[in-house]
Amino acid sequence: MTESEAKIMGRHRGFDQRAVVTAARQLFWERGYEGASLPELEAVTGLNRSSLYNTFGSKRGLFDAAVESYLVEVVRPRLAVLMQDPVPPGAVTSYVQNLRTALLDAQSMSARNGCLLINTAGSTLGHDKVTQATVDAYRQELLTGVTRGVAAHRPDLTQGEVERRAQACVGQIVAALALARINAEAAGRSLDTALELLNT
Repeated sequence: MTESEAKIMGRHRGFDQRAVVTAARQLFWERGYEGASLPELEAVTGLNRSSLYNTFGSKRGLFDAAVESYLVEVVRPRLAVLMQDPVPPGAVTSYVQNLRTALLDAQSMSARNGCLLINTAGSTLGHDKVTQATVDAYRQELLTGVTRGVAAHRPDLTQGEVERRAQACVGQIVAALALARINAEAAGRSLDTALELLNT
């Protein structure tokens, strides 16, 4: 830890940084990066602008921390069933069914606001190299998990067939995540198609 980092940590020891990031993540998820104003971020985090900037460097620094927490606390726990070794045969269908349940639950953040990363890719930040790398890494992580799941679920398929089936399923999953906050029924149908691809 550098001397300046130690000073920052000492100066802000009075607040829970994880709670701050979680509160900011909720606002970014609801409003998007551009739509979340600094006054709103101050209000939801309970920190003033100076404290936010001293800790995260900028609004973008806070957003990047929120995206990382989204991956760690929302995305990867859902994908965990596909990352086991060995992968249970029913893991991939469980993943899709659980995602479908979340996207059709009007009370869930995923249903109301879709996917933070997919939303960001479609915003002005989608042209940013760091954002592009983050979203592409997420897509690859999703594809890796689904491919492992398809291989476990359908041992009758060749490796090439597994990969093609996984690519098609991921396409339906991404479509569902993009549609969720616009048309929940259409999102559900995309995931139903993914389930059909897995079972036919």
